[in-house]
Amino acid sequence: MLAEVFQPLLQTAQDYAAVDPLYLRAPVDPDQISPAQYGAVTTVSGLEGEWVTWRPVIRQQLADFHSLEQALELELPDDVKAFYGGYYGGNLACQHPRGNLDLLMVWHDADLRRLQENIIAHVLMKRRLKQRDTIFIAATDDDDWLISVLVADGAVYAEQVGREVSQCLAPSLAEFIAQLQLIPPATA
Repeated sequence: MLAEVFQPLLQTAQDYAAVDPLYLRAPVDPDQISPAQYGAVTTVSGLEGEWVTWRPVIRQQLADFHSLEQALELELPDDVKAFYGGYYGGNLACQHPRGNLDLLMVWHDADLRRLQENIIAHVLMKRRLKQRDTIFIAATDDDDWLISVLVADGAVYAEQVGREVSQCLAPSLAEFIAQLQLIPPATA
């Protein structure tokens, strides 16, 4: 189900990139090349550092989250594993009725390891605060808010950092992604 809504979003991103070659861009990682990056490293007016264009790349094999699940003694929702483990790519600038957000994607395998470490830290923080386990999937324009999946039922919530989730945005990750529209090239 997730692929049915995520793939069209990725295709729209590629269509936008065909019109604006800088639409899908990400900061260069000097330590490792992403399977998603292509083209020359460039500088972008108004942005610091070096940038590279990218396109979504389907992983040959879904990423393995077994160690993370064992470490946290939980099972990630299948949609979360498919979302983070199915593609390489940069973040996607999207609009949601609640506001703008950057849908997170895995850049390369080292990024996947960092992501898993950050998820572990996030879940441990939630547990210290005696809150339900969540897995973040997007950053918002407001640094105090994340978009997260509640592990217990797979619903997507707007999550204020350090607080229990309370604002349900969709009953599943697939339904949440179906609510998104990419921010068009002229405004991204």
